[in-house]
This record gives sequence, structure tokens and C-alpha cells, in this order.
Amino acid sequence: MRRIPLGAALGLIITVLFFLAAIFAPLLAPYGMAEVVGGVWEPASDKFWLGTDNIGRDLLTRLIYGGRTTIFIATAATLVAFGVGTALGLLAAVLGGWADQALSRFVDLVMSIPALIFALVVLSVTPTTVLVLVLVMGLLESTRVFRLSRAVAVDITVMDYVEAARLRGERRTWIIFREILPNALSPLVSELGLRFIFGVLFISTLSFLGLGVQPPQADWGGIVKENKEGIVYGIPAALYPAVAIAALSISVNLVADWVLNRTSSLKGGRG
Repeated sequence: MRRIPLGAALGLIITVLFFLAAIFAPLLAPYGMAEVVGGVWEPASDKFWLGTDNIGRDLLTRLIYGGRTTIFIATAATLVAFGVGTALGLLAAVLGGWADQALSRFVDLVMSIPALIFALVVLSVTPTTVLVLVLVMGLLESTRVFRLSRAVAVDITVMDYVEAARLRGERRTWIIFREILPNALSPLVSELGLRFIFGVLFISTLSFLGLGVQPPQADWGGIVKENKEGIVYGIPAALYPAVAIAALSISVNLVADWVLNRTSSLKGGRG
């Protein structure tokens, strides 16, 4: 941590601040999430630091609670994606043969359909709840994690230490979790940050299109949708959540790049 670059340190600080704001949203927000406290699109003032939204709710409060919802859904979907994608990818690489082919072709089939279109079709016929959003996003993103984890694991499975573990009679679970996974962490950690960023963008896009988080719940994409008409009149209410999305995405990407470079250099040194 003493040698962390300035960009990565700044990204880490901003990321931590976003997560802390999400965790302590009820303590930080000056008003209730859906509480109407003023007029429509009031300008920033001592009472409303960022002004009000399209129906008179405090915009800062909506942004804080919206960040909580967006970050929670993106984090949960990323964990689902990595749990499913990494497990299946490593298993496919270890098993090989027909099992590898069946899993790979199924993933190719799912990836041939644009993820946004797939999600819109599924969400249009299912209840739009947080659990459904997390599962749909997580399972769709798990196909990308599967491809990466399988590609990395295929290269590792031919290494001498993996062959030695097989000759010792170690079980597949041992080989996967003790031999392959530790040596595949570097690209997976970097992918973790990217999947989280895509999760934030994905849920924001779904909410902007009306199939994500439903009112009166707040999330950043929904806030943009609710206030987009104000841009014509020079009202910046829709720009604040867009800036928040960009700031979080850039900061997480800076941290992910630093972690990838750090772990790669450590491996290179050991080699």
C-alpha cells in the first residue's frame, strides 16, 4: 500500500467513499427517500444542496439512496456471476471432453444474444424485483466470467504441478481450489472490477428503460429517467447521477488495474 500509485489511491478513496455512503445512507440523507419536500426542480440552496427533482424530492437524498440500490444490486450480481462463472469455467477445464464442450457451446449460445435484449425479454415477463434483477444480471454476466476462467484454467491444467497433483491422487476439488484457482486469481481479480462496473451500467440502463428498479425506490438510472426532460430547460438534475456513475466506474477501474499490475509483478518476481 505504501507504493500505491496516485491514480489508484484516488480511485480507492472514491470507491470506499461511495460504498460508505451506500452503507450509511439512512444516516447521511437529509430527508426521506420518497419524501416531497419542495417545489419541482428547485435550484440548489442551503436547504437543498443539489436542488429538487421532477416532483419536489431532495435530489441529494435521492442520489444517496440511489447509490445504495445501484451498488448493492451491482455487487450482488457480480458475486453471483463470479460464483457461477468461475466454478463452471474451472470445472470445464478440469473435466475436459464432452462436459467442456457442452458447457462451452451453451455459453456460446447465450452470449450470441445481446445481454441487454436478453434481459429486457426476461424482465418483461417476470416480476421486476431486486432478487430477479440480481439473478438475471448475474447469470448473464457469468458467461463472460466462464470464458475467462476456462481460458486461464486450460493453460494451468497442463502445468507440471497440476500433473503432479493428479499423480498423487488428489481429488478434483483439491486441484481446482488449491492448484488452479490461486494461480488464476490475477486476471480474475481484474475481471471482478470490470464486471462490477458493467453491473452498475447494466442496472442503470435497465432502470432508464423502465425495467430496472421500480419507483418509489431510487437508483441512478431511474433518477436520470425521471429528470431527463429538465435538460431541455437547463436543469442539471439528470446530470448528477450520470456523474456519479462515471466517477464510480473510473475509480473502480483504476483500483482494478493497479491490483492486476501488482499481482502480475509479484508472480513475475517469483518466477
